[in-house]
Amino acid sequence: MSHRRLHAAVRERVPLHEGFLRLYRYVFDVEQHRGGTRRLSREVMERGHAVAVLGHDPNSDEIVLANEFRPGALVAGDYPYRDNLVAGAIDEGETALEAAVREMREETALELRDPTLIHPGAYVSSGGTSEKISLVYGQVDARRAVGVHGSDSEDEDILAVVLPASMFIERVRSGDIDDLKTIVAGYWFAEQRAHQRLK
Repeated sequence: MSHRRLHAAVRERVPLHEGFLRLYRYVFDVEQHRGGTRRLSREVMERGHAVAVLGHDPNSDEIVLANEFRPGALVAGDYPYRDNLVAGAIDEGETALEAAVREMREETALELRDPTLIHPGAYVSSGGTSEKISLVYGQVDARRAVGVHGSDSEDEDILAVVLPASMFIERVRSGDIDDLKTIVAGYWFAEQRAHQRLK
């Protein structure tokens, strides 16, 4: 069932902070479901768009993740070193697939083969940020996933983590992995595996 498309427009954009994250105060004119138009003021974080990469070794049936310090987790009161998908910003003029190959190389020193787009871009939290994350699946050689990697210019200190695919899926389903992009990719991967087994 469809509903009537409403209209919203930006009236003002005021910079509040422009650093690693950029924060702006927007003023919007927003048509309401109950009728009429309302003027709203909201802060919105802008940081461009990103890609997250599910690296899978089909020979050993293992997944390669990146473990690094996540400041948001510490601020929320959780242990801040998290096992997540390899991820990073999509640079200007770069496709999601190109960014996926680059990020996998930067964060794990692995070559991503046959990258495939799982999702073209989902909002991280559309109530507070314009950022979308594209999800990419690709094949890697997990035997080479050793050591600490990352970009010095971005202060990255990333440990490559290899998990059996079944353990990765279990950690996603149990809530042990609580990063949303990693969860979405994990459920997609579990569905793909189940489908392959049914054939």
